[in-house]
This record gives sequence, C-alpha cells and structure tokens, in this order.
Amino acid sequence: MKIITLNLNGIRSASRKGFFDWLPRQKADFVCLQELKAHEVDLDDQMKSPKGYFGNFSYANKKGYSGVGIYSKEKPNKVINKIGIPEIDDEGRYIEIDLDKIVIISVYLPSGSSGEERQLFKYKVLDRMLGILKKKIKVSKSIVVCGDFNIAHHEIDLKNFKGNKKNSGFLPEERAWLSHLFSNVGWVDVYRNLYADKGEDGYTWWSNRGQAWANNVGWRIDYQIANFELANKAKKATILKTQRFSDHAPLIINYSD
Repeated sequence: MKIITLNLNGIRSASRKGFFDWLPRQKADFVCLQELKAHEVDLDDQMKSPKGYFGNFSYANKKGYSGVGIYSKEKPNKVINKIGIPEIDDEGRYIEIDLDKIVIISVYLPSGSSGEERQLFKYKVLDRMLGILKKKIKVSKSIVVCGDFNIAHHEIDLKNFKGNKKNSGFLPEERAWLSHLFSNVGWVDVYRNLYADKGEDGYTWWSNRGQAWANNVGWRIDYQIANFELANKAKKATILKTQRFSDHAPLIINYSD
C-alpha cells in the first residue's frame, strides 16, 4: 500500500506544474492533499477525480483559501468532511474516509506566522484536533493521518533551529503538543520511526524567500502519523525533490499489505 501526502499550495497551480501528469505514475492507493485554494466550481474533472481515483474534499468558506482532499482508488464506505467544529470546518482543514480495513484522514493545521491572533487560533485548533485524535486512535482498524501540521518537532527537523525557537512552527508549546501526541496518546510519526537520525533529507517545506530551496534551508512539517498497527507495516519513506509542484515536497510512504 502506498500513501502520498502533499500540500499543493493551490491545486490549480500544482496542476500547471505537472502534478496530474506525475500522479498516475506513482500508482498510489491514497493521495492526501492540503491547501487546495479552490472550491468545487474551480476544479476540472481531472482535479475532482483523476483517472482511477475517487475524489473527496472539504472546502473553506473563504474563496481561494485552505481546503483538503483525499484521492482513493477504492470507493469509501463513509466520508466525513464536517466534524462540527467551526474553527476546523469553516477553513476546510479536515477530511476523513472510512474503508473496510483502514481510515485515512487529511488535515491542514494553521500557521501562526502572520501574527498573534492567528497563533492563538492555531492553539485553539490544536486543542480541538487533540480531542479528535484521542478518539480516532481507538478505532479497531488501521488509521493514518496525513497532512501539513505546520510544526517541526525536534531540532533535527529544521535547518535553522536556533533562530526559530521563538517563531511559529517551532514554539515550545507546539512541539510539546506533538510530543504528547506521540508519547501519551499513542500516535506514531511514521517517517521518524523509520529514520531516527535523518535530518536534512527529511525536510518537506522550504520558504519561497531567499535561497531556501537552493540551500536546503527547510523544515519537516508534513507528516503521516499512524496507529502502531499500521506504523509497524511501513517499509520505506521517500520525499520527492526531483520535481516541484509547490513549496512543499510529496511525502510518500510504502506500507506492507
């Protein structure tokens, strides 16, 4: 089983950069998307459901903003794109599909980098999301949450950790939230579980400012987190850097069936 997650930074932009030419060659079972920056009326047929895939989406109320989706080869038994939490639903930050043997969730957690108000909003969303993830870890089947978490967990997960200790994305409270998720709630950071010591090779996002991409001044903020059952089936993780569809790189993980 192959699962891909990618923040598209706009599905229409990623399409122009060749995303839908690249996608069929991957033969992925599930593709989790974040930051669609589009509504249903903006999507062509290929974006809605690439050949061989069922497409499911949650859109933000605000036009051209946020939004998440999941492509799946198998038709889901159930799709949840609204969970009754305005902070998450209104910005299109959560979608879940339920299949016979697995639950797939795509999330896009907020950035707080634009100012104190959004950072406080981020903490509120993290608190709500923690409650959701505490419940979801108890499901009696494999489960994986893919997405842009907008948090680098440890110093190994970003280039300039010293200069970012007071910046959103690497604040102590954010990092502690992830630690609690992994140490106490029971989720597993699949990439880090596979590669305990990989630093620069693990980055998934690079700022568009300066020469961040050219100099690999990146952050690992895109995750696949799973319950122990599924995490233990992970065989290999790849971060695609040979072709760029956005300021994020696809995180591709292969699991045994």
